[in-house]
Amino acid sequence: MEEKAIQDFSWALKCLKRGEKLQRQGWNGKGLWVVLQEGYPDGVAANKNSQKAYGVPEGTIIKVRPYLVIRSIDGSFVPWFPSQTDILAEDWEIVQ
Repeated sequence: MEEKAIQDFSWALKCLKRGEKLQRQGWNGKGLWVVLQEGYPDGVAANKNSQKAYGVPEGTIIKVRPYLVIRSIDGSFVPWFPSQTDILAEDWEIVQ
């Protein structure tokens, strides 16, 4: 069965786990989209920014769990947590 182009958040989450880039039609900003950052389950060396944030020496191996990231209007990326509106929306679509 072919998936619809526009769906709800449960569909969106499955797509994100497959590596798709998603957006909502209801978002006001152009160029906003969400992806799943798979994290670093085996660990990655802390750089200066992460050593300061996490309070560990630079070079310490830190494990990072997967998380969602949104591309904002200015092109920067930030960890993202869906709002109630996002979770209940039915206007999710894959970014082409």
